[in-house]
Amino acid sequence: MASERHYSPVDRLFLQADAALRTLLPFSGQPSRPSPAIVQAETELDEPTTRHVAGLMRINHTGEVCAQALYQGQALTAKLAQVRTAMEQAADEEIDHLAWCEQRIRQLGSHPSVLNPLFYGLSFGVGAVTGLISDKISLGFVAATEDQVVKHLDEHLLQIPEQDQKSRAILEQMRVDEEQHACNALEAGGLRFPAPLKFGMSLLAKVMTKSTYRL
Repeated sequence: MASERHYSPVDRLFLQADAALRTLLPFSGQPSRPSPAIVQAETELDEPTTRHVAGLMRINHTGEVCAQALYQGQALTAKLAQVRTAMEQAADEEIDHLAWCEQRIRQLGSHPSVLNPLFYGLSFGVGAVTGLISDKISLGFVAATEDQVVKHLDEHLLQIPEQDQKSRAILEQMRVDEEQHACNALEAGGLRFPAPLKFGMSLLAKVMTKSTYRL
């Protein structure tokens, strides 16, 4: 922890570049926990259902790419050391989700979104800007974002067939983790965003979900 405080701005830029590559390159993120899907039996799905589930998992994978970028951007510009550490820890935990989703997408015979680099760049910029404004707003943005993610996961769990226990197990564990991240951000002093602002964020999220379902 002490050495982390001595990183120079150049060091941080290299660390951010490394984080971006580990997020965007195939199979680069190494999860700290095994996928919840491992203990679930694989079931055969028909082709339309397989395509649909793969599309949903691709959306969730891109969502985790955005989360990584958001946290990294916020960590770069956070003013308080403890906030920076919290952001970096959350990013590490989200790597599990990133890897789990990618593994499942490959198992379903599909691929992550080709738009991931674009969404990474946009999310990193948003994270860096909120961090520059204030740590309170930065943490509030995390909480509001995680609330949106939980809503998307609930919607996807309703669409994934009961027999696909592998995909369901991944999304259910992700939901637990994302709720905890939202609570942690608020407990750390994050601002509770008003409903109109959250609604605007949900509209932007729809752009991501619509574009990455097939691409």
